[in-house]
Amino acid sequence: MTQNKSKNPWFWVPSLYLTESVPYVIIITVSVIMYKKLGVSNADIGLYTSFLYLPWVIKPIWSPILELFGNKKKWFLSMQLILSLVFLGVGFTTGLDQFFIITLAFFWMGAFASATNDIASDGLYLIALKPAQQSFFVGMRSTFYRVGMITGQGLIVILAGYLEEKFGDPAQAWSWTMIGVSALMLILTGINYLTTPTVLEERSKPEDQPKFGKIFATFFTKKNIGLSLGFVLLYRLGESQLVKMASPFFLDERVDGGLGLSTTEVGFIYGTVGVIALLTGGILGGIAISRHGLGRWMMPMAFAINAPNIGYIFLSWLQPERISFAMTVVVIEQFGYGFGFAAYMIFLIFLAEGAFKTAHYALATGFMAMGMMLPGMLSGYMQEWLGYPGFFVWVVIATIPGFLMAYLAKYPRDFGKKTEA
Repeated sequence: MTQNKSKNPWFWVPSLYLTESVPYVIIITVSVIMYKKLGVSNADIGLYTSFLYLPWVIKPIWSPILELFGNKKKWFLSMQLILSLVFLGVGFTTGLDQFFIITLAFFWMGAFASATNDIASDGLYLIALKPAQQSFFVGMRSTFYRVGMITGQGLIVILAGYLEEKFGDPAQAWSWTMIGVSALMLILTGINYLTTPTVLEERSKPEDQPKFGKIFATFFTKKNIGLSLGFVLLYRLGESQLVKMASPFFLDERVDGGLGLSTTEVGFIYGTVGVIALLTGGILGGIAISRHGLGRWMMPMAFAINAPNIGYIFLSWLQPERISFAMTVVVIEQFGYGFGFAAYMIFLIFLAEGAFKTAHYALATGFMAMGMMLPGMLSGYMQEWLGYPGFFVWVVIATIPGFLMAYLAKYPRDFGKKTEA
């Protein structure tokens, strides 16, 4: 049994998961907007920012190291401090001639630090709280993770847009924005240092721990594993490409096929109303599955996550000047994504069932990240080849494998349904 210098979870769970969310959103999502405003091509944006998913793809490989050496609190505090320095490095180098290569190198370091921070933070949550507390605070975890998304995609992008207008220089604006992100991470690290509990972790002897090879092998010998991994990789095939090119589409000038919106407007659309719609859809999706089970909702949720992408075709054809049209499409798409993503997450939980549940869930989420990384890497090239109207048609066509795998996937129809006490 671990010994815990108890601290009230109401104080440390919110800050810990806010600190988990902010760097991920900055590295994966906000970097797209920053590079677009700094003149990087869509092809390079899609390729290189999607490749930043790699640490989350392979994090199950080094997660056992965190079990064998050090403790969770030291690990995540170290990673959060590194992230603060990473964003400071990005801020200091956005105005250089070779800014793209240099800032990408910083983001790469940040991606590995952020993925490691996720492992350590989740580990502390599991060992510092009793099972009943874990269930009670899971809603707070999710809420403050979403607050981090609003902070990153919304407030920070809006700040960058304000600074762009003030300075008239995107490089200077994003430099100060990233320095601000660095300061925010440093503050959050200090809060986590003061509020998170100190846990003395018991460790089994190395000879008593299951071998990684055994854990790996048992995952790939699960029943219907081929269909299951096909579902994990293809369910979001269209969305994985849309998410990389949506912001560039909004930001590009109208003569280039975009909507010509400002950075501030994109931050408001995606980072505030979009995230609220996403959160609402996710909550309702979880409620729906808990009432009727995954089988009842799998195909409707596949429709919800994919069908709203059609709205982007009409936006690219019509190029409406009123921002309300773009906002409506984003709200519907993000709500559908949140609602449909609930089925995806419940399926990942099903896939991890059995022995080595924690490790198998980590492997499943690694494939989840791969399903976003590989198609996203090609999204920019597809957009430049097809133009925005053709690209969004392609995105809708790319949803077909997701529908097919949702239909073919094998799982208990009542999985996820809340049982009567």
